[in-house]
Amino acid sequence: MFILQAAAMWPGVLPLVVLLIFLVHPSRCSPGKVNYREKEKEVLDDILGEKKYDARIRPSGENGTDGPTIVSVNIFLRSISKIDDYKMEYSVQLTFREQWLDERLKFNDYGGRLKYLTLTESSRVWMPDLFFSNEKEGHFHEIIMPNVYIRIFPHGSVLYSIRISLTLSCPMNLKLYPLDRQTCSLRMASYGWTTDDLVFVWKEGDPVQVVKNLHLPRFTLEKYLTDYCNSKTNTGEYSCLKVDLLFKREFSYYLIQIYIPCCMLVIVSWVSFWLDQSAVPARVSLGVTTLLTMATQTSGINASLPPVSYTKAIDVWTGVCLTFVFGALLEFALVNYASRSDMHRDNLKKKYRETEHSSSVDPTTELLEQDGSANFQMKPLVRHPEDSISMDKIRQCEVHMQTPKKNCCRSWLSKFPTRSKRIDVISRITFPLVFALFNLTYWSTYLFRDEAENE
Repeated sequence: MFILQAAAMWPGVLPLVVLLIFLVHPSRCSPGKVNYREKEKEVLDDILGEKKYDARIRPSGENGTDGPTIVSVNIFLRSISKIDDYKMEYSVQLTFREQWLDERLKFNDYGGRLKYLTLTESSRVWMPDLFFSNEKEGHFHEIIMPNVYIRIFPHGSVLYSIRISLTLSCPMNLKLYPLDRQTCSLRMASYGWTTDDLVFVWKEGDPVQVVKNLHLPRFTLEKYLTDYCNSKTNTGEYSCLKVDLLFKREFSYYLIQIYIPCCMLVIVSWVSFWLDQSAVPARVSLGVTTLLTMATQTSGINASLPPVSYTKAIDVWTGVCLTFVFGALLEFALVNYASRSDMHRDNLKKKYRETEHSSSVDPTTELLEQDGSANFQMKPLVRHPEDSISMDKIRQCEVHMQTPKKNCCRSWLSKFPTRSKRIDVISRITFPLVFALFNLTYWSTYLFRDEAENE
């Protein structure tokens, strides 16, 4: 009343008074405005009331029938932290989502103003009893708040989303290691509800999503496949879903860390073929050092792999390389034995020549040589015909013996007078050729087998 009298006395004050009333009491100027956050509480109290909703009872099937509850599943793969060959397991972090229809949770959306209701306690509504059948370890994320939510939509659809980290078993076949591909699965199944009550299905469209910048230390995720894996037990049939992740091992790491160092050790062991035979300490030290280094390399490789009963590709490589290094050490032992045999034979020849020379000299001639009175060899003045014929036969035999059949290998090896030197020369050619042939066979076999087994 006072405001009206003041407005009649001072007409210019009326607009200011109306503005003041609007700022101080906005609800008086818009009496029809509704606070929908308060409506959310009323709706939740209404649909989740103790007498109206029982979280122990599963929702009905399609179209309100008594069939099984259909739960659609999709996952978002956030990261893969490791793939352990020794323990045969891998660790992943993912966002797991489930969606199903519960007609008991329908509510009024007030003309689209309430798009959905959000809950953070999963115990308030019925939840599928899903578990990861190949899980070893797992935990939820609760920093800063639990990473989980439940959304209830007006038509009764329920969306459950949670972020979890899992360590899952991954049985591996390492026959082609490190040229192999591995398939690791993620299996999800119902624990208590049979297929008569609960069925899991993959969400249509894009059931599995992978983060774009996914990086693995020694693997590449080639592709992933979704499938069903229902299991039958003596208590019934249970619904099951699985994702197969196909990993390809990055070969460049193993090429630099294993294959090239092993090749270098094998080549270094061949240096002993070029050292002098008398350099015994150098050749022995070189052979033993390369052998021990190769053995250490092999043991280090096997320490990072499980003790399986079959032969792996890496075992073939390290075994052959170790054999070549050991063969180079044995080659020096053979050379050393042949060298001593050559020396012994040379000594025998020398003694034989000295003995033959002393027996072929006439005593009178020896005395004359010692006195210096005879310095030429006496030759007969007349030759008999029988002597000429015998001399011609001897010359023909000598010519025949001195001209054997020509052979390039023998003529080349004849340049090296001793057997020990010939063994070294043959080893210089044989070892690299055999190793090159092994490489050709190894890479063609395992690379082609890898491609054939993964087609």
